[in-house]
Amino acid sequence: MNSPAPLTGIALSTEDEAALSALYRHGTPENTLRAWERDLVYITAWKAAVFVQPLCWPEDERVALRFVLDHSTSLTGQPDSAAGIAATELVKLGLRRSLACPSPATLDRRIASWRAFHRMRNLASPFAAPLIMQARTKARRAAAKPRQPKSPRPITREILERLLSSCDDSIRGLRDRAILMLAFGSGGRRRSELTALYREDIDTGDFAKKGLVWIRLLETKTTRIEDAPRLPLKGRAARAVMGWIIGARIETGPLFRPVSKSGRALPRSLAPDAIRVILRHRLRLAGLPEDYATPHGLRAGFLTQAALDGAPLAAAMKLSLHRSAIQAQRYYADVELEDNPATDLLG
Repeated sequence: MNSPAPLTGIALSTEDEAALSALYRHGTPENTLRAWERDLVYITAWKAAVFVQPLCWPEDERVALRFVLDHSTSLTGQPDSAAGIAATELVKLGLRRSLACPSPATLDRRIASWRAFHRMRNLASPFAAPLIMQARTKARRAAAKPRQPKSPRPITREILERLLSSCDDSIRGLRDRAILMLAFGSGGRRRSELTALYREDIDTGDFAKKGLVWIRLLETKTTRIEDAPRLPLKGRAARAVMGWIIGARIETGPLFRPVSKSGRALPRSLAPDAIRVILRHRLRLAGLPEDYATPHGLRAGFLTQAALDGAPLAAAMKLSLHRSAIQAQRYYADVELEDNPATDLLG
């Protein structure tokens, strides 16, 4: 994504503009850049479909208000309306799934991207106007639904053991065991964090003496490369990772890789959705439905198990890397509520 220079009111040379754009690209997490690119494509196509005009900088407030209104209600029953026709065009382009109302989180993210594009150009965003802010608040309340977990169920220790029991000593079994144990044992790692790991991110210097390996996470939602955390992995989990490294003879490059039909680790990274495929496979082998849990269940399971075992929330958060104690506390709240003595007042 070619980020626009953020100080349009100042005369910059071509070289300075290029340097400033490069600074924005290098100073922004890859996941954010990808989200900005998708949102910019969507916003551009939406305005073209509705107003038959390109984006303006700064954007007009009536355009911003229309964007909020068009994405705050279901258009399923009104495909022939102006908003419905535009939404149908976006569906045909593959930019929108259906005419159903997008989730408030999706709307918030696209607006946040649009506001970021204005900041890059040192311009005020129309979404800061009082009328539009009030419309967003009303739309969020109207679309409010009970919070849905990212995984139907957490993968707690008991479920994890069932999954691990399905892993044999083949190359595929070694890989899947290492993925499951590293994901759970290091604090509930996200899919993107697992597939982004390289052999160079695994420090095995303490393994021989302490049975401990250290994991460096360069890409996370809450940390930057310069603050890349190092997380410990102990015991069985550390041995599982070492077993995979030795068994697959991984000396450099991607840590977790596809395995060929002949049982050979291939020299490329796993695809982004590979963790979901692997988990479904292991759930099926463990005698559980494939939709029993999603990869986020490993993250939820880590925090849930930590709560069940009485681990302090702050200690669990040091591994899970949650920035918000409120968000992490949700996993603890359900466990603590069940054990609350006030629930036994009637015996």
